[in-house]
Amino acid sequence: MATHSGTFHADDVFAYAILKAATGGDLTLVRTRDGAVLAPADVVFDVGGVFDAGARRYDHHMRDKPLRTDGAPYSSAGLVWRDFGAEAVRGLLPAAGDEAVQSVWQALDAGLIRDVDLMDNGATTPMSGHFSALLEAWNPTFAEEGRDETEAFLAAADLAGAVLLRTCARAHADVLARREVAEAARASEDPAILVLDRRVPWEEAVFALGLAQVLYVVRPAGNDWTCSAVPPEKGSFAQRRPLPDAWAGLRDEALAAVSGVADATFCHPARFVCGARSREGALALARGAVAGR
Repeated sequence: MATHSGTFHADDVFAYAILKAATGGDLTLVRTRDGAVLAPADVVFDVGGVFDAGARRYDHHMRDKPLRTDGAPYSSAGLVWRDFGAEAVRGLLPAAGDEAVQSVWQALDAGLIRDVDLMDNGATTPMSGHFSALLEAWNPTFAEEGRDETEAFLAAADLAGAVLLRTCARAHADVLARREVAEAARASEDPAILVLDRRVPWEEAVFALGLAQVLYVVRPAGNDWTCSAVPPEKGSFAQRRPLPDAWAGLRDEALAAVSGVADATFCHPARFVCGARSREGALALARGAVAGR
């Protein structure tokens, strides 16, 4: 694998981290601008003046630079992700099936990787706290004479690889959560109530699956259980149907008396979540909220 020597940026660092994940680490890195050294490399990225996927050449510094279908410019990270990203996901998440791999690939392509592309091409506002800028801080400074550039690049790539792994893991968790939410919706006795038997993140899945009838989600919270009101749209602080006004701000015996649920524990004053000590209690609260009690 070959890339340029000298100052590195987040895109070439990420491109290398992707290739490392895709090959299981079975690769050798060369950093040079010497065309004679670049020529025999299996993969060349961010240098060489050529984008040719068939030849595995992934530069993006040409006048006619490669663009995404929406017109956003690629960097070497995005180009390498396009061709090697699925194998990288398989390497990082060996238990993921083909459908999950594709979903994770798409999530990162639209998120982390695209963000690196945009920052590298100056297509978004530079920020000192942006992850791309933090990675580039691994470059040796003028005050660090003798610090090896390639060692610094590899150290930055280790960090990029860790971020890549965690981002893939979280995207995979979203895929698994969507499956569990879909299964719970199919098994539900009341389409207005979704019951999850572990603390699965549900909001994104509810909207992705188009579960427009779901009003309340019941799930465990430590040793207790909660009943959460579903917002009208993702990220909203409103609710499709708030919990009953009579419950707002009540706790324990006061909430139990009003709701008729003996082990009820609390209802938030904003009426978006309430709780009970048992699954049955939280489900009873949800049923009471549906009935408007």
